[in-house]
Amino acid sequence: QGHNIGRGEAAGVYYTHDTPADMLETLEGLRETLEQGLTREELRRVLPAGGERNAVDCAMWELEARMLGMPAWKLAGLSQPKPLITTFTCGADTPEAMAEKARSYKHARAIKLKLTGEVDLDIDRLRAVRKARPDVWIGVDANQGYVPNTLERLLPVLVEANVSLLEQPCRRNHEEDLDGIDHVVPIAADESILDLIELDERAHRFDVINIKLDKCGGLTEGLLMAKRARDLGKRVMVGNMVGTSLAMAPAFVLGQHCDIVDLDGPTFLVRDRTPGVVYSDGRIDCPDTVWGAPDAVL
Repeated sequence: QGHNIGRGEAAGVYYTHDTPADMLETLEGLRETLEQGLTREELRRVLPAGGERNAVDCAMWELEARMLGMPAWKLAGLSQPKPLITTFTCGADTPEAMAEKARSYKHARAIKLKLTGEVDLDIDRLRAVRKARPDVWIGVDANQGYVPNTLERLLPVLVEANVSLLEQPCRRNHEEDLDGIDHVVPIAADESILDLIELDERAHRFDVINIKLDKCGGLTEGLLMAKRARDLGKRVMVGNMVGTSLAMAPAFVLGQHCDIVDLDGPTFLVRDRTPGVVYSDGRIDCPDTVWGAPDAVL
């Protein structure tokens, strides 16, 4: 708009078949509507939750920030953002490889383990990582791999290993599998809750809500979800799909409202954008030059 530019980045959500090609096709079909000018609230009615809305919504935040001459975090009602402790991910592998990966995160204060639902192997993975890193916060992402009887076997080991979070143990749309499960470790919804509507429908079975901008459709919806989760007495987490710092920056704004932060997406890339987010001392920081401010580098 005018000489101002707004940017957003989305990777899409693989389990909803949110591919880059499909997202581009959707946005091309709405080009005329988008170019006529929409508010962010109107965008929520025009596009469903997902990657395409996330990219446009975040671009609208940056555009508004540049037009008004103030950073997006201030538009969101925040004081100066602070660096956030973030998790660093150990992908599912042999117990030995995962322990070595955990040791390689020398400055990490929090580590997330990816599990597969192979309960005996997952137990070995968990014990190996905890032995390698007795000093850090550990959460596990079960990636929808568990059913009630295998989950019951895993839970005592989570307690033994001082695990602080169990993310998405059961399959999406099978949330009733959690009925009767003892929440000895807080259970987080990831795939089970995509947006504000599903939050209201499904939050009662979870302790923590993992909000990802690619899932919910952008920072606008993410902020609404964080407030609603708090109103329901839930803890709030921000996560990410793999992406560059341009995708992390709006999630970093949301992260200022969150109890748990998982924003390590750029660490999986061969090359990130410049300027980019900064990882130091187990924390993520996002300078205004990355996104969403008048002095952001385009």
